[in-house]
Amino acid sequence: MKRGFLLFAILNMAFFAIALPMLFYYNIKNDYPPNLQERDPCLALGVAAASVVIWIMVLAGYFRKWIINIFIAKRNITYLKEKGIPREAKIMAVTRTSKPNARYDAYDLNLSFKNLVGAEILQKASINDAKPYERRFEVGKKIELLLDKEVKHEPYFIFASSEATIKKAAIALISLGWLALTALVVAYYGLSYLLESEGMGWRFMSLGHPLIVCPAILLFIRIIITLIYHKVAGKPGEAVSIKFKGIQTNARLVKASQTGTYINEQPQIKFDLEYTDHLKNTHHASLKKIVGLLELDTLKQEYISIYYLKEKPEKIAFASDLNELS
Repeated sequence: MKRGFLLFAILNMAFFAIALPMLFYYNIKNDYPPNLQERDPCLALGVAAASVVIWIMVLAGYFRKWIINIFIAKRNITYLKEKGIPREAKIMAVTRTSKPNARYDAYDLNLSFKNLVGAEILQKASINDAKPYERRFEVGKKIELLLDKEVKHEPYFIFASSEATIKKAAIALISLGWLALTALVVAYYGLSYLLESEGMGWRFMSLGHPLIVCPAILLFIRIIITLIYHKVAGKPGEAVSIKFKGIQTNARLVKASQTGTYINEQPQIKFDLEYTDHLKNTHHASLKKIVGLLELDTLKQEYISIYYLKEKPEKIAFASDLNELS
């Protein structure tokens, strides 16, 4: 399901960011050929330079996401193996996700364990089991975890039995894919110059040319996705930090009101809360959350379970939201 949605999203992005701008540009160009002699060469060179800079930003972002992040994750796992904080987790639920005759058995687990300050938390995790005959991942059994004491880098925890390995063949294939994409961009520059310059250099470059429109759209999409994620989930890692370093308490619901924002026709609600920390100090804080129409009964509750950071009690999150983090 997730892979299908991801493929659909990639194809949609490729169409709107690449295919559609090209269709528009070349159809208009064929109907209304540009007069290159009237073009400002300085402006054209500026547009060409800007397009190169934007493409470098886009391709560098892909390189980091596709390749560099793999090595960063391996480094972080090695760090956890050496300096992670041990915790014993109890398996609360197990869902098998691997297909029949798969090389490994794969499971989605719901775990219960104490976080870095001793508060009980629920955590979702996925694992591949190379030794299914040992029946290690069954409801009620316990497994060892290693937590990141700083909660700064992913993964924030690992199974104590985890081993960090990088498949060289996969890295080589991904690298070839990135190099192929880069080569296509370079080839497109050369082809555009060959077919469109008409012996007048880069004067064919304009703000509507796909060489600048396509990377600009790709970069814009990345920025929008990042902003939406930050707005919905808060700062990167903030919710995770509250979960792994926070203390659980029940907050009194002082007031719940709509903000006027809707996502998929579901209202965003502002919760005004009052709670007492471990030092008996009273705090007032508010949280905004999209509430499903079938979950509006939560607005009638007198108390709501939350977690707050021990060192910054004003930083809070709903326990129900943290339980969904994986």
